[in-house]
Amino acid sequence: MTKTRVAMAVTAATPVRLLTLLAALAAVLLPAPAAQAASARSVQAAVQEVTGFGSNPGALRMYRYVPDGLPAGRPVVVALHGCTQTAPGYGTQSGWTELADRWGFSVVLPGQTTANNISSCFNWFQTGDITRGQGEAESIRQMVDRQLADTGADRARVYVTGLSAGGGMTSVMMAGYPDRFAAGGVVAGLPYGCAQAAGSPYLCMYVGASQTAGQWGDRVRAAAPAGYAGPWPRLTVFQGTADYTVKPVNMTDLVAQWTNVQGTDRTPDAEDTVGGYPHQVYTDASGATVAETYSITGMGHGQPVDPGTGAAQCGTAAAYVLDVDLCAAYRMGRAWGLG
Repeated sequence: MTKTRVAMAVTAATPVRLLTLLAALAAVLLPAPAAQAASARSVQAAVQEVTGFGSNPGALRMYRYVPDGLPAGRPVVVALHGCTQTAPGYGTQSGWTELADRWGFSVVLPGQTTANNISSCFNWFQTGDITRGQGEAESIRQMVDRQLADTGADRARVYVTGLSAGGGMTSVMMAGYPDRFAAGGVVAGLPYGCAQAAGSPYLCMYVGASQTAGQWGDRVRAAAPAGYAGPWPRLTVFQGTADYTVKPVNMTDLVAQWTNVQGTDRTPDAEDTVGGYPHQVYTDASGATVAETYSITGMGHGQPVDPGTGAAQCGTAAAYVLDVDLCAAYRMGRAWGLG
């Protein structure tokens, strides 16, 4: 299925102005392909493309990383790249393929195309791509089913995460398919339905949307299967305090959205520092963690990594993959019981 779309729904823009906006957005959002390719060489050969994974209504590409000799019954992590990035490059740079070897799980790497979006952004703002059973969201769901069938993975241990536009699509998968994901990790991303709530994706990214916690939660409940009452995915958020592309207010709104869905308040039940950065934990009435946030002081727009060979280190620094001495993939993986 061929799709022709613009990168953002800017209905009042002239063609010239629209192209200017798109170029500016692509320039600030994410890295140049050359930088990605250089850092992906060590595992690029092990990342394989998979075709024929379903009807693929979103016209995405599927890549995956499966460690040699991986036994059945292991977890799956879906890792969603950001604008202008490649699926294999993001899987490697973020540290997910490295951790897959270390801990024993497989990684699904959905890939966007310029035919869908001029900047290769996942369309987290398009109604037809963020609705259960439709578009890009449904394509990603089909990739997960193919991975489960091929590897005999544990259906109860499927996780989703992504950076920037991939973070926005992570929220989509958590909201539209809460029955398929145990947890999600949003890195410099957006709450579900933010573009619709704000009136445009740009306002969502740069300003945020004026919604109560209940209104945010209602957007998730409306996206889920009819009558679905839980369990809901656990949320982890990483956000740079100096991010001027996706403003930190979006992390606040993510917490409001998912604590409301989980039926708890927005007051942290525990606070500490991890790697020197503020870390807050929100629990439900039973004491189980339902959301947690990492506020990366002074970090701009990007994925936190900590290159090296230490037990808590992972990832490769690149443009918008930022060495801040804390690897987001490692922290998510530990929280999800992967290692």
